[in-house]
Amino acid sequence: MALTAIETAKSPAEEPELLLPPPDVVTTPCDPWPRPYYLEDGLRKVHPYHYTYNTYCKQRWRGRELLDIFASEFRDRPQEYYKDAIECGNVTLNGRKVPSVREIVKNGDVISHTLHRHEPPVTAESIGIVHEDNDMIVINKPAGVPAHPAGRYNYNSIVEIMRAERGHGWNPLPCNRLDRLTSGVMFIGKHPKAAEKLTDQIMARTVKKEYVARVTGEFPTGDVICDQPVMQISPKLGLNRARGSGKDARTIFKRMAYYPPKAKTNGAGPKPEDRRSDKERARDSKMAWKSKEGYSIVRCLPLTGRTHQLRVHLQFLGHPISNDPIYSNQRVFGPSLATGDALSDDDESIISKLSKMGKSEAAEAMEYHEDMMEEYNKKKAEKLTGELCEVCNTPLYSDPGPHELGIYLHARRYACRDGNWGYETSLPEWALPPPDTDGPTVTTEETDPLALVDAVGHLKMRGEMRNGDGTGVHVDELKPS
Repeated sequence: MALTAIETAKSPAEEPELLLPPPDVVTTPCDPWPRPYYLEDGLRKVHPYHYTYNTYCKQRWRGRELLDIFASEFRDRPQEYYKDAIECGNVTLNGRKVPSVREIVKNGDVISHTLHRHEPPVTAESIGIVHEDNDMIVINKPAGVPAHPAGRYNYNSIVEIMRAERGHGWNPLPCNRLDRLTSGVMFIGKHPKAAEKLTDQIMARTVKKEYVARVTGEFPTGDVICDQPVMQISPKLGLNRARGSGKDARTIFKRMAYYPPKAKTNGAGPKPEDRRSDKERARDSKMAWKSKEGYSIVRCLPLTGRTHQLRVHLQFLGHPISNDPIYSNQRVFGPSLATGDALSDDDESIISKLSKMGKSEAAEAMEYHEDMMEEYNKKKAEKLTGELCEVCNTPLYSDPGPHELGIYLHARRYACRDGNWGYETSLPEWALPPPDTDGPTVTTEETDPLALVDAVGHLKMRGEMRNGDGTGVHVDELKPS
């Protein structure tokens, strides 16, 4: 059989498809595995790594300039850094380099920011397991570790540390949030249904929460009720204050123990020698909190869930958490530490002073002044060192001191109001009696603020304090609603 060749008409050459060049930065988040952790000097550290943030335009960003958003919303780096990052293409809008730092951001835009990331160290203390079943894990969160990635923290967060321990594909779902500096009970859902169920209970206020705090001075005995409204003053700094125009907030406090200074424990012996210089005496005379001797362990029952509610209420009552770098910082709030202050108009000054903490100045709480504090810990604090990263020129921070890894505030107990479940931890070490001193090592019914919950539901409180015999010691008296 003969084969015959048949010529076909030649088709014109196809034009290659022209595609836009890829963006100058990676827009898929980098995700190194295993996580670049290492332990050193009691700290969990993370080797610097490249990372790309992707975020959709938030409602409050619509119609604003790109540089203005970064400069006003993020404290991590100076405005000059963000200006350079936009101009060189490390910050993009919808995957493309913008022509100007004044580019307007619109609804639906995606902002990408690629950087050489430097995370602050956190404590190397392990995450304690209080309870675990098929639905959830109840943990004892170490102080100083954020619950989830935020700000300068990413892999040094509870979510990412647990993921690193249990596998890359495991997705922990936090059901309640504790401040980074706070320790205690946290719930981690193992699957969305379990996380949603518990989160709904917490949001519906059907869960009782109890905290333990160590505060300066001799806290009053009896039931202490504070219902000062709380207002957020600076979202960027996470600063809140007692304000009459703020959101409703209510807390019940109950003193568990008071420990006077060592020299005054037995009331005997000669008065200790005052070795302060004239300058130090003049400084101390302006610090009202210097007259509050010793410290108290206080049980706290928040009936609302405002940000920093316990810290703000304790500051307002004149007994702030003694190592709180914000609300116990007299360099920020002045000698009175804003005791009983719900009216002052010095917010801008407070914000300015607080913004320097951890940068040009180390954070400084009241306890940092005490004689028992070693000079080493006074000097060892997180702040800018003046050095720059060789890779990205990012200003570098020193490691935090041991006293900066957390505050004396611990979420001790969470319980369902109908009694179906409850989880608690033992008291943290800082809440136990000092060496050779008698004091409670466990909580008791006598110091339980939960006993007031039912009564509080039928009363209108106005910042009242009550002694054990029922006599009032602060502000107004309870009135029926």
